[in-house]
Amino acid sequence: MPELPEVETVRRGLAPHLVGVRLAKVEQRRPDLRFPLPERFAERLTGATVLQLERRAKYLRATLDSGETLVCHLGMTGRFLVEDTAPGRFVHAAGDDPKHTHIVFKTSAGVTISFNDARRFGYMELVETEALERHPWFAALGPEPLGPAFGPQVLADAFAGRRQSVKATLLDQRVVAGLGNIYVCEALHRSAIHPERPAGEVSAPKLKRLAREIVATLEEAIAAGGSTLRDYRNAEGSLGYFQHAFKVYGREDDPCVKSTCRGVIRRVVQSGRSSFFCPVCQR
Repeated sequence: MPELPEVETVRRGLAPHLVGVRLAKVEQRRPDLRFPLPERFAERLTGATVLQLERRAKYLRATLDSGETLVCHLGMTGRFLVEDTAPGRFVHAAGDDPKHTHIVFKTSAGVTISFNDARRFGYMELVETEALERHPWFAALGPEPLGPAFGPQVLADAFAGRRQSVKATLLDQRVVAGLGNIYVCEALHRSAIHPERPAGEVSAPKLKRLAREIVATLEEAIAAGGSTLRDYRNAEGSLGYFQHAFKVYGREDDPCVKSTCRGVIRRVVQSGRSSFFCPVCQR
């Protein structure tokens, strides 16, 4: 599933084509994605102007001048693809089967933006903008790791007294919004913290380092266009490349990349998810 850097990369790719632009026509090719689409979905979107496009956790949120916000989640295989004013010409080859294109947005600027989702695990909703932060998807979310509210104190407060593992705690969206399995594994390795260590036993210096490495890992992944493991592409149809910089994720039985470490990367399953770590330098 695309994680925060992938969704942020998609947002940055879509923003120049959507913000300040009117949706001239919206085509809905099926009644549902993962969930049923809102009533009169295409009708409510057609003619609306996008005032801003933001990311909250792993959601995209397009604020409309109609008083509603279009909320989108990519699910496992959801992709937005941007086609410019020359029909059929993509900035990069899209390579997606058109039978899986379910929503098509045509803008007043002559740009076509298609939502393609082979497995249909993605979903969209229209929410009153005034009530957006009270919506169940957003009401309990923690701070954004790339926002000003995030820092070591956020982790210290959340970790205090917890016997739950640090890995599971970081994946709790009420603690930090948008963190996923890949980038938690990478940040913990950079911070020399074992994923199974109880959160309440992480020292203050390690918490400070962890907060710093979470931000650095996400920023580097965004700069690389995210990570492509199977299905992710950005809004221009191209792949992300941060997977080539993974230190631990997917590297079971490979040597630790730290020059001073002789450890070998191991994998354990925590709450149904694979955790990759070095048993020598992560304690």
